[in-house]
Amino acid sequence: MDAMEDSVLRLRASVNSFLSQYEPITLLLSPLLALLLARALHSLLGVLQEKGIKAAVLGFLMNSVKLIPGVSGYIESEMRKVVDKLQSGSKSKRDNWRAELPNIGLGRRVIEELEDAKSKDVAWQGKCSGTVFSHTNPLHQDVFQSVAKFEGEVVAMAAALLGSKEKTSGGQICGNMTSGGTESILLAVKTSRDYMRAKKGIIKPEMIIPESAHSAYDKAAQYFNIKVRRVPVNKEFVADVKGIRRCINRNTIMELGKLASSYGICFHVDLCLGGFILPFACKLGYQIPPFDFSVKGVTSISIDVHKYGLGPKGTSIVLYRNHELRKEHIDFSSILTLLIDCPTSTVIYTILYCVTEWSGGLYVSPTIAGSRPGGLIAGAWAAMMSLGLNGYLENTRQIMEVSKKIQKGIEEIPELFVVGKPHMTVVAFGSNAVDIFEVNDLMSSKGVPLILLSLHICVTLQHVPVFEDFLRDLRDSVKTVKENPGPISGGLAPVYGAAGKMPDRGMVQELLVEFMDSSC
Repeated sequence: MDAMEDSVLRLRASVNSFLSQYEPITLLLSPLLALLLARALHSLLGVLQEKGIKAAVLGFLMNSVKLIPGVSGYIESEMRKVVDKLQSGSKSKRDNWRAELPNIGLGRRVIEELEDAKSKDVAWQGKCSGTVFSHTNPLHQDVFQSVAKFEGEVVAMAAALLGSKEKTSGGQICGNMTSGGTESILLAVKTSRDYMRAKKGIIKPEMIIPESAHSAYDKAAQYFNIKVRRVPVNKEFVADVKGIRRCINRNTIMELGKLASSYGICFHVDLCLGGFILPFACKLGYQIPPFDFSVKGVTSISIDVHKYGLGPKGTSIVLYRNHELRKEHIDFSSILTLLIDCPTSTVIYTILYCVTEWSGGLYVSPTIAGSRPGGLIAGAWAAMMSLGLNGYLENTRQIMEVSKKIQKGIEEIPELFVVGKPHMTVVAFGSNAVDIFEVNDLMSSKGVPLILLSLHICVTLQHVPVFEDFLRDLRDSVKTVKENPGPISGGLAPVYGAAGKMPDRGMVQELLVEFMDSSC
């Protein structure tokens, strides 16, 4: 034991003697510098592992060359010349593309417009190598130019509804069509992640959302390896700004308007449901809080045509404030195939997924899907052109009026209360007097199933002529449950009641997975 202590003392004296030749500040900074060096080496190894030595070295050299004064501008100028040359054959056609909804909808005349546009496409039958196996494929815009036109105009018309004409928008709103609201949200989240990684070097991204946010954000977080910070809503079921502010840190990539602007992070607005209602409700005089690109901090918006836009199912749009948000991760060698101009500075970029080392050639597609159904894009265009500004205004007027009547009718039922303060067409309600899920089961037995995320009704044109019947059935159902409490045969009240009380949410998740697995 004494020998060991003697060895330790000699080692200590030797180390102290060695370190005594250095300044204390040097000894203090050395570990910190070593940590920084280790982190830099770790990042370098990560880049080499991800891209390979050749691509990483080439990328470093190209980025270094771009730092030379004038070089970056020259490269952009030359790229622009190539893109302009590629587009020269069809650019004049794009000058006539529509940028806003027609004031008066075309009605059935839209069929003639569709046929006319399609007749100008090239004759592809029997001439294309695997481009299409049924009708149309927007992946090949040189062949299906009518579909490219329809998509460009749909994006431009939607952008005009959401503030692209306002000076505060910056005049560069861009985007593309997707298969639905979930895909639009996925793409917006992915773009925000990549943008913040390029701008701020964030490699462990976090996303702040209110607990009422759509589950598509959770799906995006799982797909793109993003940590979710969920913030409770307030008594009015509105996002708690103070709570969100407390969650912001150096890894935050997405969050609310003014806060997003002040902290320099992204803010996505989910207008999948309200995008074709709120702009028209504002025109009709309803007091709606600001929601579009006129809000400074908004960087992206999702809007579904297949909801209140009345387009075919499977048509949505994701919009971005500017081109920079969309171009951060485009590879230089594939940029030549990217650009499709839309009218009035609204641009649709067919980007996001670029492959430059494929044996099949350069590949780029705008969304998660490669090939897409051109018929859905044409259907969305036809719906918007057929209705026009006057059609959407009239639809919104009827739906908003009926929504307020339904809200008033629910408030007049003593056993029920309206949740929050509905600004739009979704009226949620609960009860402290009866089992609300049993009320839903009775409503379902009358042919009026409500939405069970929280008991609510999303008012559409279908409800306009029958809203009084709905309120009558609701009053009768509440009365029945109050007088005869207990689940009805085959109802879902016990399931939802049990799920709501389970403390282990993992068990609820397993139940849902088992249900889905046995359903298909």
